[in-house]
Amino acid sequence: MRAVIQRVSGASVVVNGGAPRTIGPGLVILLGVKDTDTLELVPRLAEKCAGLRIFSDEEGKLNRSAKELGLSALVVSNFTLYGSTKKGMRPSFIAAAKKPLSVDAYELFLREMERQGLKEVLHGEFGADMQLTLTNDGPVTILMDTDEWKHE
Repeated sequence: MRAVIQRVSGASVVVNGGAPRTIGPGLVILLGVKDTDTLELVPRLAEKCAGLRIFSDEEGKLNRSAKELGLSALVVSNFTLYGSTKKGMRPSFIAAAKKPLSVDAYELFLREMERQGLKEVLHGEFGADMQLTLTNDGPVTILMDTDEWKHE
């Protein structure tokens, strides 16, 4: 799985033209699932996202987490995180997981994020047309790829 985690001062997602789902300070997480991923990876990924120390402490060092500070998260599924640009100008999305794995992993990730003690966890809808607006604070953007964990 890949997660793009952004520290934000605020963010919202509009799903299929509906009302905005808005958070204040916290995290925006774009989540992509690879065709070879397993659901066993999800709890650890959620814990690492919520516990990622990317918020400033009293000395201005990135030493505090959204979980510790009681902040919010906005999670949006994003299969394009597995777009390959090796050939040509049109990305290939062959490595992106298909249903049911992609949906199961996304829904499990949402449940696991809700267990992390954040203020709230809002989200988009898998496969929907969404518009995401955010103010990246810092900017701070982290890419997590669970494939890297295999080499630990």
